[in-house]
Amino acid sequence: MKFAPFFQHYKQAIGSLPSGRSLGKEDLLTDVFLMATEGQLEMFYAPHNECLNRSARIVIIGITPGWTQMKTAFQAARTALAEGLPDEEVCRRAKQAAGFAGSMRSHLQDMLDRLGLPEYLQISSSSALFGESRHLLHTISLLRYPVFAEKRNYTGAHPDIWSSPLLRQQALSVCEELKELREALMIPLGRAVERVLRRFAEQGRIREEHVLWGFPHPSGANGHRHRQFAENEVPMRRRLSFFFEGPEAGMT
Repeated sequence: MKFAPFFQHYKQAIGSLPSGRSLGKEDLLTDVFLMATEGQLEMFYAPHNECLNRSARIVIIGITPGWTQMKTAFQAARTALAEGLPDEEVCRRAKQAAGFAGSMRSHLQDMLDRLGLPEYLQISSSSALFGESRHLLHTISLLRYPVFAEKRNYTGAHPDIWSSPLLRQQALSVCEELKELREALMIPLGRAVERVLRRFAEQGRIREEHVLWGFPHPSGANGHRHRQFAENEVPMRRRLSFFFEGPEAGMT
Protein backbone atom coordinates (compact mmCIF):
# COMPACT_ATOMS: atom_id res chain seq x y z
CA MET A 1 0.00 0.00 0.00
CA LYS A 2 1.46 3.30 -1.13
CA PHE A 3 0.57 6.29 1.07
CA ALA A 4 0.69 9.93 0.03
CA PRO A 5 1.06 12.03 3.22
CA PHE A 6 -0.75 15.11 1.90
CA PHE A 7 -3.07 14.41 4.81
CA GLN A 8 -0.52 15.95 7.18
CA HIS A 9 -1.33 19.46 5.97
CA TYR A 10 -5.01 19.12 6.95
CA LYS A 11 -4.74 16.77 9.93
CA GLN A 12 -5.11 19.42 12.61
CA ALA A 13 -8.10 21.04 10.89
CA ILE A 14 -9.84 17.67 10.58
CA GLY A 15 -9.23 16.94 14.24
CA SER A 16 -10.77 20.32 15.13
CA LEU A 17 -14.05 19.67 13.32
CA PRO A 18 -17.18 19.61 15.52
CA SER A 19 -17.81 16.21 17.07
CA GLY A 20 -21.04 14.43 17.88
CA ARG A 21 -22.98 15.55 14.81
CA SER A 22 -23.12 15.16 11.06
CA LEU A 23 -20.86 17.59 9.23
CA GLY A 24 -22.38 20.14 6.89
CA LYS A 25 -21.19 22.25 4.00
CA GLU A 26 -20.63 25.11 6.42
CA ASP A 27 -17.98 22.91 8.10
CA LEU A 28 -16.18 21.58 5.02
CA LEU A 29 -16.70 23.88 2.04
CA THR A 30 -14.56 26.54 3.66
CA ASP A 31 -11.30 28.31 2.97
CA VAL A 32 -9.60 25.91 5.40
CA PHE A 33 -10.05 23.00 3.00
CA LEU A 34 -10.11 24.94 -0.28
CA MET A 35 -7.22 23.77 -2.46
CA ALA A 36 -7.71 25.65 -5.74
CA THR A 37 -10.16 27.76 -7.73
CA GLU A 38 -10.59 28.45 -11.44
CA GLY A 39 -13.53 30.54 -12.58
CA GLN A 40 -16.65 28.89 -11.15
CA LEU A 41 -14.68 25.75 -10.19
CA GLU A 42 -13.64 25.06 -6.60
CA MET A 43 -11.54 22.09 -5.49
CA PHE A 44 -11.53 21.04 -1.85
CA TYR A 45 -9.46 18.54 0.10
CA ALA A 46 -10.95 15.23 1.26
CA PRO A 47 -8.96 12.55 3.13
CA HIS A 48 -9.89 9.43 1.19
CA ASN A 49 -7.69 9.29 -1.90
CA GLU A 50 -4.29 9.18 -0.22
CA CYS A 51 -3.59 5.44 -0.52
CA LEU A 52 -2.71 3.32 -3.55
CA ASN A 53 -3.53 -0.40 -3.36
CA ARG A 54 -0.90 -1.92 -5.62
CA SER A 55 -2.36 -5.43 -5.23
CA ALA A 56 -5.77 -4.43 -6.62
CA ARG A 57 -7.23 -6.50 -9.45
CA ILE A 58 -10.12 -4.09 -10.02
CA VAL A 59 -9.88 -0.30 -10.28
CA ILE A 60 -13.16 1.62 -10.25
CA ILE A 61 -12.80 5.17 -11.53
CA GLY A 62 -15.31 7.94 -10.86
CA ILE A 63 -15.24 11.51 -12.08
CA THR A 64 -14.76 13.29 -8.73
CA PRO A 65 -15.85 12.70 -5.14
CA GLY A 66 -19.25 14.30 -4.66
CA TRP A 67 -20.54 16.00 -1.56
CA THR A 68 -21.85 12.76 -0.01
CA GLN A 69 -18.48 11.04 -0.41
CA MET A 70 -16.64 14.10 0.89
CA LYS A 71 -18.76 14.35 4.03
CA THR A 72 -18.52 10.60 4.69
CA ALA A 73 -14.74 10.67 4.33
CA PHE A 74 -14.32 13.57 6.74
CA GLN A 75 -16.61 11.99 9.32
CA ALA A 76 -14.72 8.69 9.16
CA ALA A 77 -11.38 10.51 9.43
CA ARG A 78 -12.63 12.60 12.36
CA THR A 79 -13.63 9.45 14.25
CA ALA A 80 -10.37 7.65 13.45
CA LEU A 81 -8.30 10.63 14.61
CA ALA A 82 -10.26 10.74 17.86
CA GLU A 83 -9.32 7.08 18.35
CA GLY A 84 -5.64 8.00 18.01
CA LEU A 85 -5.03 5.87 14.93
CA PRO A 86 -1.95 6.33 12.67
CA ASP A 87 -2.34 8.64 9.69
CA GLU A 88 -2.33 5.85 7.12
CA GLU A 89 -5.07 3.99 8.97
CA VAL A 90 -7.11 7.19 9.26
CA CYS A 91 -7.01 7.66 5.49
CA ARG A 92 -7.67 3.97 4.86
CA ARG A 93 -10.82 4.10 6.97
CA ALA A 94 -11.95 7.28 5.25
CA LYS A 95 -11.45 5.68 1.86
CA GLN A 96 -13.26 2.50 2.83
CA ALA A 97 -16.23 4.43 4.20
CA ALA A 98 -16.53 6.94 1.37
CA GLY A 99 -15.82 4.84 -1.74
CA PHE A 100 -18.91 5.52 -3.90
CA ALA A 101 -20.95 5.94 -0.73
CA GLY A 102 -24.73 5.93 -0.66
CA SER A 103 -27.19 4.43 -3.14
CA MET A 104 -24.58 4.71 -5.88
CA ARG A 105 -22.63 1.86 -4.30
CA SER A 106 -25.62 -0.48 -4.28
CA HIS A 107 -26.37 0.32 -7.95
CA LEU A 108 -22.72 -0.28 -8.80
CA GLN A 109 -22.64 -3.62 -6.97
CA ASP A 110 -25.83 -4.75 -8.67
CA MET A 111 -24.44 -4.09 -12.15
CA LEU A 112 -21.13 -5.81 -11.38
CA ASP A 113 -23.02 -8.84 -10.06
CA ARG A 114 -25.16 -8.97 -13.21
CA LEU A 115 -21.99 -9.02 -15.33
CA GLY A 116 -20.65 -12.00 -13.35
CA LEU A 117 -17.59 -10.25 -11.94
CA PRO A 118 -17.72 -12.10 -8.56
CA GLU A 119 -17.26 -15.46 -10.30
CA TYR A 120 -14.05 -14.29 -11.95
CA LEU A 121 -12.71 -13.00 -8.63
CA GLN A 122 -13.98 -16.03 -6.69
CA ILE A 123 -15.92 -13.92 -4.22
CA SER A 124 -19.51 -14.23 -3.04
CA SER A 125 -20.76 -10.94 -4.48
CA SER A 126 -19.48 -7.55 -5.58
CA SER A 127 -20.37 -6.15 -2.17
CA ALA A 128 -17.38 -8.11 -0.83
CA LEU A 129 -15.11 -5.69 -2.72
CA PHE A 130 -16.16 -3.05 -0.20
CA GLY A 131 -15.79 -5.44 2.74
CA GLU A 132 -13.82 -8.61 3.33
CA SER A 133 -12.30 -8.61 -0.19
CA ARG A 134 -11.30 -4.92 -0.15
CA HIS A 135 -7.71 -5.92 -0.97
CA LEU A 136 -8.87 -6.71 -4.53
CA LEU A 137 -10.22 -3.21 -5.12
CA HIS A 138 -8.79 0.23 -5.66
CA THR A 139 -11.18 3.16 -6.02
CA ILE A 140 -10.11 6.48 -7.40
CA SER A 141 -11.63 9.56 -8.99
CA LEU A 142 -10.29 11.04 -12.19
CA LEU A 143 -10.22 14.30 -10.26
CA ARG A 144 -8.74 13.09 -6.99
CA TYR A 145 -10.29 15.76 -4.76
CA PRO A 146 -13.89 17.04 -4.71
CA VAL A 147 -14.58 19.58 -7.44
CA PHE A 148 -17.67 21.76 -7.44
CA ALA A 149 -18.90 23.88 -10.35
CA GLU A 150 -21.08 26.79 -9.27
CA LYS A 151 -21.40 25.13 -5.84
CA ARG A 152 -22.71 21.86 -7.35
CA ASN A 153 -21.01 18.49 -7.86
CA TYR A 154 -18.91 18.65 -11.03
CA THR A 155 -20.30 16.17 -13.59
CA GLY A 156 -17.54 16.18 -16.19
CA ALA A 157 -19.32 18.32 -18.75
CA HIS A 158 -19.10 22.04 -17.96
CA PRO A 159 -16.31 22.80 -18.42
CA ASP A 160 -14.79 19.91 -20.31
CA ILE A 161 -11.80 18.47 -18.45
CA TRP A 162 -9.37 19.17 -21.30
CA SER A 163 -10.44 22.82 -21.59
CA SER A 164 -9.61 23.53 -17.93
CA PRO A 165 -5.95 23.77 -16.88
CA LEU A 166 -6.90 22.86 -13.30
CA LEU A 167 -8.93 19.77 -14.23
CA ARG A 168 -6.50 18.62 -16.91
CA GLN A 169 -3.62 18.76 -14.44
CA GLN A 170 -5.59 16.72 -11.91
CA ALA A 171 -6.55 14.08 -14.48
CA LEU A 172 -2.98 13.70 -15.70
CA SER A 173 -1.82 13.31 -12.11
CA VAL A 174 -4.27 10.46 -11.53
CA CYS A 175 -3.18 8.90 -14.83
CA GLU A 176 0.27 8.44 -13.32
CA GLU A 177 -1.37 6.46 -10.53
CA LEU A 178 -3.30 4.33 -13.04
CA LYS A 179 -0.03 3.51 -14.83
CA GLU A 180 1.10 1.79 -11.63
CA LEU A 181 -1.96 -0.48 -11.86
CA ARG A 182 -1.60 -1.48 -15.51
CA GLU A 183 -2.38 -5.15 -14.81
CA ALA A 184 -5.72 -4.43 -13.12
CA LEU A 185 -9.11 -4.20 -14.82
CA MET A 186 -10.19 -0.56 -14.98
CA ILE A 187 -13.89 0.31 -14.80
CA PRO A 188 -14.67 3.93 -15.75
CA LEU A 189 -18.03 5.07 -14.40
CA GLY A 190 -19.90 6.93 -17.10
CA ARG A 191 -19.09 8.55 -20.40
CA ALA A 192 -17.19 11.56 -19.05
CA VAL A 193 -14.59 9.31 -17.40
CA GLU A 194 -14.56 6.97 -20.38
CA ARG A 195 -13.73 9.80 -22.79
CA VAL A 196 -10.66 10.69 -20.77
CA LEU A 197 -9.52 7.08 -20.47
CA ARG A 198 -9.89 6.60 -24.23
CA ARG A 199 -7.51 9.49 -24.74
CA PHE A 200 -5.09 7.97 -22.24
CA ALA A 201 -5.31 4.67 -24.14
CA GLU A 202 -4.68 6.39 -27.49
CA GLN A 203 -1.60 8.01 -25.96
CA GLY A 204 -0.35 4.65 -24.69
CA ARG A 205 -0.66 5.67 -21.04
CA ILE A 206 -3.01 2.77 -20.22
CA ARG A 207 -3.85 -0.50 -21.96
CA GLU A 208 -7.08 -0.34 -23.97
CA GLU A 209 -7.79 -4.04 -23.46
CA HIS A 210 -7.71 -3.57 -19.68
CA VAL A 211 -10.67 -1.17 -19.62
CA LEU A 212 -14.32 -2.23 -19.25
CA TRP A 213 -15.79 0.19 -21.77
CA GLY A 214 -19.47 1.09 -21.71
CA PHE A 215 -20.18 0.87 -17.98
CA PRO A 216 -22.89 3.38 -16.98
CA HIS A 217 -22.53 5.85 -14.17
CA PRO A 218 -24.34 4.23 -11.22
CA SER A 219 -25.70 7.44 -9.73
CA GLY A 220 -29.44 7.50 -9.14
CA ALA A 221 -29.41 10.81 -11.02
CA ASN A 222 -28.47 8.89 -14.18
CA GLY A 223 -31.94 7.94 -15.34
CA HIS A 224 -30.50 6.24 -18.43
CA ARG A 225 -28.27 3.78 -16.57
CA HIS A 226 -30.58 0.77 -17.06
CA ARG A 227 -30.84 1.36 -20.81
CA GLN A 228 -27.12 1.99 -21.12
CA PHE A 229 -26.34 -1.18 -19.19
CA ALA A 230 -28.68 -3.26 -21.38
CA GLU A 231 -27.14 -1.83 -24.56
CA ASN A 232 -23.60 -2.61 -23.44
CA GLU A 233 -24.10 -5.78 -21.40
CA VAL A 234 -23.01 -8.27 -24.09
CA PRO A 235 -19.76 -6.47 -25.06
CA MET A 236 -18.95 -5.88 -21.39
CA ARG A 237 -19.40 -9.60 -20.66
CA ARG A 238 -17.07 -10.38 -23.56
CA ARG A 239 -14.54 -7.89 -22.27
CA LEU A 240 -14.55 -9.54 -18.83
CA SER A 241 -14.11 -12.97 -20.37
CA PHE A 242 -11.25 -11.68 -22.53
CA PHE A 243 -9.53 -10.08 -19.56
CA PHE A 244 -9.82 -12.95 -17.10
CA GLU A 245 -9.76 -16.00 -19.41
CA GLY A 246 -7.85 -14.87 -22.51
CA PRO A 247 -8.58 -13.86 -26.12
CA GLU A 248 -10.19 -17.14 -27.19
CA ALA A 249 -12.73 -17.03 -24.36
CA GLY A 250 -13.51 -13.41 -25.09
CA MET A 251 -14.45 -14.18 -28.65
CA THR A 252 -17.20 -16.65 -27.76
